[in-house]
Amino acid sequence: MGKNIILIDRQYGSGGREVGRKLSEKLGIPFYDGQMLLMAAEKYGLNPGIMKEYDEKNVKSMIYMIAMYADYGIDDSGKLLPQKIYTAMSQTILKLASEGPCIIMGRCADYILSDRTDCLSIFIYASDMNFRIKRAKEVDNVPEKDAVSYIKKRDKQRREYYNFHTDGRWGETTNYDLCLNTSVLGYDRCVKIIEDIVTE
Repeated sequence: MGKNIILIDRQYGSGGREVGRKLSEKLGIPFYDGQMLLMAAEKYGLNPGIMKEYDEKNVKSMIYMIAMYADYGIDDSGKLLPQKIYTAMSQTILKLASEGPCIIMGRCADYILSDRTDCLSIFIYASDMNFRIKRAKEVDNVPEKDAVSYIKKRDKQRREYYNFHTDGRWGETTNYDLCLNTSVLGYDRCVKIIEDIVTE
C-alpha cells in the first residue's frame, strides 16, 4: 500500500467510526480511536478521566476543568493541561504511525502527520441530517428532541479543537485528500472507495 496510514476525521453522526472499523477489518490493519487516550495517559502520566473530558473539545472548556481539577491545571514546567494533553496525544499518534500501517481517528492526526507522504487524509460527513439524528440516537442514546442541538454542539467542539491546534480549518475540503458522504454512499461503498485507493 502506497498510502498505508489512513487518517479519518468526521462530522458527528456521520458514521466515520463505523467506516474506520469496517476498513480495518478489510485491510487487516489496526484501528485507533478512543484507546489512544489510554495509551497517551499511561505513557505520559495523565489522568485518563480528564483526558477523556478534554478529548476533541475546545480549549475554552478547560477553564472549568482546571477549576474543578486544580492539581492538573499546570504541570511542573508551567505547561497548561490542554497543551500537555495535546503534546501527549501528538507523540502517541507519531509513535503509532511509525509502527506500521494503521487507521487513526480524528485528534488532528492529519496535521500531526502532515510531513509524511504515506498518509491518506479523509473527511467523512453526512449531508442528510436525519441520517445523523438516527446515528446519534443509536450510538449515544440521544433523545430525538435534543439530537440536532447535540450534533451541532459536538461538531462545534471538534471544529474549535482542530482550528485551535492546527493552521487548517476543520471540515474544509482543501484540508483533506478525500471527502465522502456516508448518507449518499453508505458505509460499505465508502470503505470500498478507500480500499481501492490504498491498495492500487
